[in-house]
Amino acid sequence: MKVFKKIIKVILVIIVLIFLGGWFFAMNLKPQYKGDLNLKNISNEIIVSFDEVGVPHIKAMNQKDAYVALGYVHAQDRLWQMELMRRIAAGRLSEIFGKELIRVDKFFSGLGIEEMAQKSIEKLDKNSKPYQLAEAYLSGINQFIENGTTPIEFYLVGVNKEKYTLQDIYNVYGYMAFSFAVAHKTDPMLTEVKEKLGDEYLEELLGAEHSNLTVIRNEKNPELKGAFAQAMNEVMDKLPVSPFIGSNSWVIGGEKTKSGKVIFANDPHIGYAQPSVWYQSHIKTPEYEMYGYNLALTPFPLLGHNREYAYGLTMFENDDVDFYYEEENPNNTLEYKTPLGYKKYELLTKRIKVKGEKDTLYQVKVSNHGPVMNGLIEFIDTDKPIAMQWIYTKLENHLLEVSYDLSHAKSLSNFKNGASKLHAPGLNIMYGDAKNNIAWFASGKLYKYRDSLNRKLILNGASGKDEILEYLDFEQNPQAINPTWNYVYSANNQPDSIDGMLYPGYYLPEDRAKRIENLLDVKNDFTKEDVAQMIYDVTSVTAPEISAFWIQSIDNDELSPSEKKALYSLKNWNGYFGKEEVGPVIYNRLWYEFVKNTFKDEMGEAFEQFINTPFEEKVVAYQVKKNQSIWWDNIATKDKIETKNEIITQSFKEAFSFLQNQLGENVEDWKWKRVASVEYEHAIGKAGGILRKIFNVGPFETIGGDQVINNQIYKIDSTGYYKIHAGPSTRRVIDFSDIENSITIIPTGQSGNVLSPFYKNQSQKYLDGKFVPMKLNEKAIEQTGNILKISPSKK
Repeated sequence: MKVFKKIIKVILVIIVLIFLGGWFFAMNLKPQYKGDLNLKNISNEIIVSFDEVGVPHIKAMNQKDAYVALGYVHAQDRLWQMELMRRIAAGRLSEIFGKELIRVDKFFSGLGIEEMAQKSIEKLDKNSKPYQLAEAYLSGINQFIENGTTPIEFYLVGVNKEKYTLQDIYNVYGYMAFSFAVAHKTDPMLTEVKEKLGDEYLEELLGAEHSNLTVIRNEKNPELKGAFAQAMNEVMDKLPVSPFIGSNSWVIGGEKTKSGKVIFANDPHIGYAQPSVWYQSHIKTPEYEMYGYNLALTPFPLLGHNREYAYGLTMFENDDVDFYYEEENPNNTLEYKTPLGYKKYELLTKRIKVKGEKDTLYQVKVSNHGPVMNGLIEFIDTDKPIAMQWIYTKLENHLLEVSYDLSHAKSLSNFKNGASKLHAPGLNIMYGDAKNNIAWFASGKLYKYRDSLNRKLILNGASGKDEILEYLDFEQNPQAINPTWNYVYSANNQPDSIDGMLYPGYYLPEDRAKRIENLLDVKNDFTKEDVAQMIYDVTSVTAPEISAFWIQSIDNDELSPSEKKALYSLKNWNGYFGKEEVGPVIYNRLWYEFVKNTFKDEMGEAFEQFINTPFEEKVVAYQVKKNQSIWWDNIATKDKIETKNEIITQSFKEAFSFLQNQLGENVEDWKWKRVASVEYEHAIGKAGGILRKIFNVGPFETIGGDQVINNQIYKIDSTGYYKIHAGPSTRRVIDFSDIENSITIIPTGQSGNVLSPFYKNQSQKYLDGKFVPMKLNEKAIEQTGNILKISPSKK
């Protein structure tokens, strides 16, 4: 018995020791938010004050020291996120996640991002401020790698820390630029519609591009496969980081605000993930100040403000990717046809390292248009080589300089000059300042083809007739400076005509743009509180309009009393996506059934690539208005041509039946909160089980829907559940009448370290539409208590 008791005691001691060891180990992995620290490559003492939400306020004697400190604190909160971001364009995800990511690595490493990065870095002026401050930022990151703790994710996946270089920064820029592009999801599908169904089907779809437009005003039967688009979607879905999607921003001139000063608002829409996309920081030196939002591994903020000006961005959605059919030499597949004869492909050999497996080797053919996609992604059911021409890799890259110029502008003209240097990705760059200037610049290198060319289709690479004829000067880009209507905005919608044409692109539906214009036009005494309420708005102006067209076409005589009750709920719904609302549940299910019954019979397998795209959303708003359409007929039925009324009535009855089975007999119980939810997923948490509970944040009920201002983006599919996967990556409201009390919020928290108190402390406030202050006042900052003093290293 005594021996047994001793064994029990020993076991208990071992358990306690293991627990204490684990606890001490975990505590040592936490970021350091107070105390003393020594760093190399700085000349003076730096004080970093972390506020109540974990934002570092960096006070330094010069910018070089400040950027070393920024790199260090950014790394201690987000090193795992940095590690993932730098691996995408380099094709190195398989090294840590295994063979499941080979297809992703093969695709991204073949796009030419790394090769473009190398060329850009070689041309950098080593004495320029952007270069020197970027190197200072990298020095801070690498000192954390040398001397700081290792994030727990590195232990879990078994990856060693590696130092970072400028190549990694440019790789992040390259991934960001590609994630903005849409052509790879749409052009191949539309080409298939034309080739297999014919011009009439294609032209009806393309009619949506010029219908239902709210433009941003300047002041100037064979079965379709859809395999290309499907493969692209699968590649993007496997990424462990957030893709960029869309955004809102509006800047209100002093003539329309109560204070007479500019109010700036911005909420970029990006895929939800944990940690959040943006890392906030506030740098202050004797000659410089900026409260900024940085992507992982980028030294200069893409969103920011100080006491003099504010800036932000939305996605332009212009077309900067084109696909070409290349014609190979029948006697030598290493050559392709040009107007001057056959030319040899440039051949690139790539190696992908795979965790637990042999390395994968592959070869990329590169034509004068770009990399041949056959072989990069597994989709091709044709022998025709398809090359991708992308402006990002075609022209010289100045993104480091652009991001520096935007965050260091001394005037509106200085800021515009920085915006003019952007070639890709296309961005709507928004501006407002303390002198009551407001501006919008659609930035990116725009270009023209011959007038009759349809850029939405795969072009002819051999003829020489489908080549770029002219690059436009930046002054021809859509833009507005201090317009007479006293506001500027962007919601990824079509800009007004430039150079006599509506510039081609993949612009989002008019829903958010229309709502923003409606709200801005009717009021001339906006306050910060008004704008904060507006940025959280969840009412759609177009959903009730689409519903009205459906309702007109439904045969009431065919409906049961319960179906009529559901129809009445839809008819009386005002477009508000609240948790307790029934309307959005019926609307979204009817949307799915309508699209399925209208298009799936002709599209076949390609239907899954058509739905849940901006193009589909525009097509639906166009299609519901048409009484006659080739798409109304169900080609699966013989000896019958269906009408619009028949298709919509059938769709409603199928939607009703589905919801009854899913949510019960009582229509009043079909609440939006029962089918819509959001969870912020961590790359490790995606494995499920205990890791999901530790690393993911959520799931939560939430308000909002697709294409409302508070844009909550989800897939509409056969499941009837709406798992929100993207939305506002931050909400910012900057009031130049009270600059020290401007407000913001992010979806989860400032830190990506699961052991940090700032890992998810903003999540409930974000869901509730609340905000936290963006502090600029030195006394208010110092009162937070978390102060890290950084001194020059004596070594």
